[in-house]
Amino acid sequence: MTMTPRIRKFALTTHITASVGWLGAVIAYLALAAVTQINHDAQMVRAAYLALDPITSYVIVPMSFASLLTGIVMSLFTHWGLFKHYWVVFKLLLTVFATIILLGFTQTLNKMISLAADPTTSILDLRTMGAGMNHAVGALLVLLIITILSVYKPRGTTRYGWRKEQEKRNLPKP
Repeated sequence: MTMTPRIRKFALTTHITASVGWLGAVIAYLALAAVTQINHDAQMVRAAYLALDPITSYVIVPMSFASLLTGIVMSLFTHWGLFKHYWVVFKLLLTVFATIILLGFTQTLNKMISLAADPTTSILDLRTMGAGMNHAVGALLVLLIITILSVYKPRGTTRYGWRKEQEKRNLPKP
């Protein structure tokens, strides 16, 4: 089953918007995480931690789910298929992996934000927490790999994809 061109363009636009939104929010997160590590003003560091909460809760998490959902829809209802091409499977696995890691990290982030909200927490303690800098860098790398796969679409069909192509070729022509 495939989409009409109009619906496909809408779905593709939605998928690209969600994916780019996720990528942009991770870059914003990374900038704030850097502030927590290099700034010497305790109030600025505290504010940067507090700003991580809405970026994560209202942008990164929803965009990750939107990207995952729209990516599945795009693959299921276009000729690419969900399991026909290795690059689609890798994108799916990387997106699921990144989303799971993100959901696990939000628990840690909530603890960091609670500590940052406490005015008695020293700047040294705030810096030691790290603000998830490694997670943000890892997320950025994974999202860039996903983007590269989307643009270059490396060749190679899975066994399932190869079998489906053979079945299509062997169908009698009307």
